Amino acid sequence: VQLVESGGGLVQPGGSLRLSCAASGFTFSSYVMRWYRQAPGKEREWVSHISSTGDTTNYADSVKGRFTISRDNTKNTVSLQMNSLKPEDTAVYYCNTRRGSIYYWGKGTLVTVSS
Repeated sequence: VQLVESGGGLVQPGGSLRLSCAASGFTFSSYVMRWYRQAPGKEREWVSHISSTGDTTNYADSVKGRFTISRDNTKNTVSLQMNSLKPEDTAVYYCNTRRGSIYYWGKGTLVTVSS
């Protein structure tokens, strides 16, 4: 299983970024995919998840209405569109999936929201 995140960077408050995660090594279309983030000095927290078919999504209250998760099962990718970014969204963002009792993580992509 390999998960590779991309799309992070420096953005001003109120701006937007789109993160992507390229997945390989498993049957992508069969698994729930998740985004987590870890801010400096804080524990990793769940941000959003999407069902295997993409029909169901869920979001942490802190990002609801600003972030949108999506997936393309033909390209084995999951994305996170982030709008109206705030300084408190600054974190390393990780793509995640679980197979049985094993959790798989990418290396993360850094998002910095600052003026």
